[in-house]
Amino acid sequence: MTQLTVLDIRRNNFSGSLPPLCSQHTSSTSILNGDGNQLTTIILNGNHFEGHVPVSLLNCIGLEVLDIGNNAINDTFPAWLGTLEELQVLILKSNKFHGPISTSHKFGFPMLRILDLSHNEFSGSLPVEVFQNFNGMIKIDDSDTGKIEYMKTSDSFFVIYDDSVRGDIPMELGRLNMLEALDLSCNPLAGKIPQQLTRLTFLAFLNLSQNHLAGRIPQGSQFNTFENDSYGGNLDLCGPPLSK
Repeated sequence: MTQLTVLDIRRNNFSGSLPPLCSQHTSSTSILNGDGNQLTTIILNGNHFEGHVPVSLLNCIGLEVLDIGNNAINDTFPAWLGTLEELQVLILKSNKFHGPISTSHKFGFPMLRILDLSHNEFSGSLPVEVFQNFNGMIKIDDSDTGKIEYMKTSDSFFVIYDDSVRGDIPMELGRLNMLEALDLSCNPLAGKIPQQLTRLTFLAFLNLSQNHLAGRIPQGSQFNTFENDSYGGNLDLCGPPLSK
């Protein structure tokens, strides 16, 4: 039997709880019947799904893309997805996720390249352990030629937040030296912008606007290319490109 590798049902009117998408056992209620399913891409964006993220996703051991954005899923951050060693894209935006981003589960996500948690109800600080294992966003040597085609991007890496995350911007973000876009806008983040972020030499997009950041904006590398819009709404920031 030919097994399904890509499930894309975006922008429909499906509702109810998310079904057990990956099951180890034959079941009439699962989308895939049988052992060892081969799903690599699941896109459920733009429906009316609610409830929790099904733990049965752990059976999709080859899953690379999971997009459940723009639904009504009400759950805490599914840190257990970090055990999926092939997962490169995780889109949870525009749902009802809540609570801290870090949980009691050991953080993983060694291959993650795109992370979008925007427009949820997360709380707490932005924990360092979120970034420590993001090896997919770190260039270790020049032999890394892997490409990702999701969202028509190639070798593009994103970390996007737009929720109620508090505290400082972790300086450990500077380790993600393949990061191309960073959006931490519309949060109550405070403190200084870490000088370590100037190490992000591939950074093409930066949005730190509408926070409570203070102090002088770091200079050097890509930071010399960003304009006022990247920092708007932070009344206590100073230095170029701001006029004060």
